[in-house]
Amino acid sequence: MIFDAFSPHEVIEAISKSGAYKGNMRLDKVLFSAVSAGCLLAFACGTTLSTTAAPWFQDNAPGLIRTIGALVFPYGLCMILLTSADLCTGSFMFTTVAVLHRRLPWSKMLIHWAVTFIGNFAGSLFVVAIIFGYGNVFSADPFRSIAISFATKKQVTPDFHMILLRGIGCNWLVCLACFFGIQGRDLASKVIGIWLPTFAFVSLGFDHVVANMTFIPLGIWLGAPQITIGLYIWKGIIPTLVGNIIGGGIFCGTYYWYMLLLDLNTLPLHGKDRARSSSLKSVSCSDRDSTKRPDIESPAGSFGDPNRHINEGILE
Repeated sequence: MIFDAFSPHEVIEAISKSGAYKGNMRLDKVLFSAVSAGCLLAFACGTTLSTTAAPWFQDNAPGLIRTIGALVFPYGLCMILLTSADLCTGSFMFTTVAVLHRRLPWSKMLIHWAVTFIGNFAGSLFVVAIIFGYGNVFSADPFRSIAISFATKKQVTPDFHMILLRGIGCNWLVCLACFFGIQGRDLASKVIGIWLPTFAFVSLGFDHVVANMTFIPLGIWLGAPQITIGLYIWKGIIPTLVGNIIGGGIFCGTYYWYMLLLDLNTLPLHGKDRARSSSLKSVSCSDRDSTKRPDIESPAGSFGDPNRHINEGILE
């Protein structure tokens, strides 16, 4: 059996080039892409809330219902990654690797972070207010009560440092989902690679700054009594954002850059070349001598067409 996937070295190289591409995009395109990502993730947040709106399970099997909700949430990240929309949490890994690889200046990385954050916020609030709010999607119980309860548990119950630590774990897993999404060559492999780490962070109750842009404002919209805008900024944005930056930029991006890309002169086989190389082994002895083997390595600085990964639809 041939497993046709990119190697980890190839993936981190693709992440570096993707980060450079993203960091040099026109800011209006970055903004619109980020708005789209915020909207798509908001839909997944809404699905998770409606799935967990089961009072009996909340009282008698809270772990089971949270696991079921976590199973459906990843479709949001799949839509974002497969349409190349820009989520700020993914940008924390992509652009960090590009900067460390000297393909992108720090200033453009920070600008990209700021624009994607604003765009994600705008897209999330649009869905919360226009689609969910005026659409009365969560106006009736048990959906209204679960949305308020969920927001309260996210904002009021935990301490600041708890949210920050959960934010680290969250984007560590989210960026692994981006990593695995690039590693697969076919659509099914990408979806599975994205799905599993995303399921992990939701099932563990970690905090994602863009997901919170839906969960918490929706709770405020529905009249959560203990949540204010100031509390949301203090405990819903600041610790989660810092934790997500650490988890994605350091625990994932910097680590894999250091392990797989730093001081790297060559890259191993591409997925297609690996399959082609395997087929050469089946050539008869009489033909093998006359068969020219493919170039099995390529320089790290010339990893094929710079737009190759973009054209294959593997960017986050």
